[in-house]
Amino acid sequence: MNTKEFRTFDMPWEKAYGYVQSVKSGDTVWISGQLGHDMQGNLAEGMENQFRQTYQNIGKLLSEFGLNAGHITEEVIYVTDMQEGFESRKVLGKEFYGEFCMVASTIVGVTELALPGQKVEIKVTAKV
Repeated sequence: MNTKEFRTFDMPWEKAYGYVQSVKSGDTVWISGQLGHDMQGNLAEGMENQFRQTYQNIGKLLSEFGLNAGHITEEVIYVTDMQEGFESRKVLGKEFYGEFCMVASTIVGVTELALPGQKVEIKVTAKV
């Protein structure tokens, strides 16, 4: 029988919306779209800072399963400003993944995200 493990940040909107931050089933971990907020729910200022915090949140969730950025196989990035998002990803992607990033990545420009002032959301899939 295949069981699921879950992780949350205990944010109020998790229960209200009905989701968890990450799910592990078998050898795969799916991380819900992460935002650039700290553990108190405060959104970072600006695209680059939100990217940095978003990757920190992803790293925290991965570490709870004993994984790291090297286990990520795919990322999907949503940004409200494509040019600023692309430039931020180039810099902070190297910071998070290292120099030799080997991950399938998609970046999508959107007009709006869930929270006022939110500029980026990233979801990833990782393999054990």
